[in-house]
Amino acid sequence: MIDPAHSDVQFVARHMMISKVRGRFREFEGWLDIAERPEDSSVEVVIQAASIDTGDSQRDAHLRSPDFLDVEQFPEIRFRSTSVRPAGDDDRYEVVGDLTIRGVTRPVTLDVEFEGIAVDPWGGTRAGFVASGEINREDFDVTWNQALETGGFLVGKGVRVELDVEAVLQPGT
Repeated sequence: MIDPAHSDVQFVARHMMISKVRGRFREFEGWLDIAERPEDSSVEVVIQAASIDTGDSQRDAHLRSPDFLDVEQFPEIRFRSTSVRPAGDDDRYEVVGDLTIRGVTRPVTLDVEFEGIAVDPWGGTRAGFVASGEINREDFDVTWNQALETGGFLVGKGVRVELDVEAVLQPGT
């Protein structure tokens, strides 16, 4: 099970073609099934779309609106892996899965690095992972934008997804 108190689901998007806006989702849950053979592992994550937080309440309200995430109609963002494959050394993998945003599902590849395993002070076993990938928001029908007088657009199409995950082994699983 993903420990949300020690994990982050973050994103980075271009603003006005000259800077980046960073944000995160505050509410999410997920499950990892870590198999003996890493290729047999799987992951599923459910994100509450309304928990988006960029540090600006006006921008966050716009991102929750039908122009972007439309959280009233599509309250969840989901990712479910379809394959895990080695990517170089022993601690790097490509996790391919189906990402669903606004009811649109597209395949996405995440670059994942295994950060290690530790025993916490209470005897629990924890594993750490970092992951990242790029999506085109327009592939998920998130198409709102505004042309700039100087050329280009207010919001970039590309969104970088960055995950820091700490998972807790559940006894009996």
